Amino acid sequence: MIPRSYLALLKSDFSSSSKIIVLYGARQVGKTTLVRELLKTQEGRVLEVNADERPYWEVLSSRDWVKLQALVGGYDILFIDEAQRISDIGINLKILHDKAPWLKIIVTGSSSLDLASRVQEPLTGRVWTYVLYPISVSEWRRYTAANVFETQSALESFLRFGMYPEIFFMSTPTQKQRYLQEIVNSYLYKDILALANIKFPEKLQQLLKLLAYQIGSEVSVQELSKSLQIHRDAVLNYLDLLEKTFVIFRLGGFSGNLRKEVTKMDKVYFFDLGIRNALIGHFSDLTERSDVGQLWENFLLAERIKRNAYQQRFANYYFWRTYYGSELDLVEEAEGRLMGYEFKWGKRRNTPPSAWIEAYPHAGYQCYNTENFLEFLEEQP
Repeated sequence: MIPRSYLALLKSDFSSSSKIIVLYGARQVGKTTLVRELLKTQEGRVLEVNADERPYWEVLSSRDWVKLQALVGGYDILFIDEAQRISDIGINLKILHDKAPWLKIIVTGSSSLDLASRVQEPLTGRVWTYVLYPISVSEWRRYTAANVFETQSALESFLRFGMYPEIFFMSTPTQKQRYLQEIVNSYLYKDILALANIKFPEKLQQLLKLLAYQIGSEVSVQELSKSLQIHRDAVLNYLDLLEKTFVIFRLGGFSGNLRKEVTKMDKVYFFDLGIRNALIGHFSDLTERSDVGQLWENFLLAERIKRNAYQQRFANYYFWRTYYGSELDLVEEAEGRLMGYEFKWGKRRNTPPSAWIEAYPHAGYQCYNTENFLEFLEEQP
């Protein structure tokens, strides 16, 4: 198993706090494995509940303390896996938290759609929430003790097959492709469709493919609506669903209220490039691809989000572009500082756009390429 960066933080919060731990993340990113590693370090009897198993549904959605008490009686720790599948899970967790203060509770969910809507309101002030992502470069380097050269040589695999944990233990490209296609077919479509009342499931599939071709570009909801022949509100709902199931993330345009800055459309990226490439069936070597620049941009953005999350560093993310052609791939607003970043594949370097310096003279700037990108991604001790 590749050790996860969250483990130490989870240990600390789980041991020292009475709050419920909620661990979100897409299917197959390692949530269950991480929780089981955490529980190995804890004392007491553990009740592990797989919410995919129907016998637990009635009790954990009952709002009946007598039934809940009969379930958890004699246990010190309750672990509910894929908790979003249980209706009214939030109010029932609240009852358990308030009536059984001795019981430590940790739950996972592969969607923030149901779990968030049912947990956040009844559990306000009672939870610590985390999001687990696919393996990060820092986690992989710690596990393999890889040096800079080895990390650079592994980049092609990262950009072609992504960072899902099981990918790292598969020896052939064919195995990796089959695995990723299985995730696409069983999770991206079946699981997501089960979470929402989607009238036209084939449109969600088409939307995902359209988004996969447009990473790094501004996405027009109006154009997507026209291409899919569905209302723009339906497109917006689908985009929201894909975000809440940790498939995509969006960057809005940054603006200091300057009229020349473009802010109306978002850019859409995938949390994992293996999933993105599986959607369009494109796993070719990087030397044969025309989208390497977009892959590189998506890769660094996703890795930066992981890095900041695992360090508990809170940031806002944007892209920046003016109507006159100046642009930055990422603007990060964190800890009272504004930083602009450009990402260049290979050894290319850029100087900061003069329009950026003029508009934001106190902001920073950095260009990252395949030689110096680890500075951007490494977790600080």
